[in-house]
Amino acid sequence: MAIKSVSIRIEEEMLDKLGFVADYEGRSVNSHILVLVRESIAAFEKEHGEIEGKVKPDENVKPTRKG
Repeated sequence: MAIKSVSIRIEEEMLDKLGFVADYEGRSVNSHILVLVRESIAAFEKEHGEIEGKVKPDENVKPTRKG
């Protein structure tokens, strides 16, 4: 599976808050964004049916480090 990079524009305050949440969950900002994307895909597929593709949104999700 190929890994692709995506660049986004985000307000500094929003990035700071996202970093706070990611740190609380024991993740990097990048890993936290991937979790949010997977959750979004899973919610869409639950409502509209599975999107064709090899990768399932519940696979390869890093667990949180918090107790």
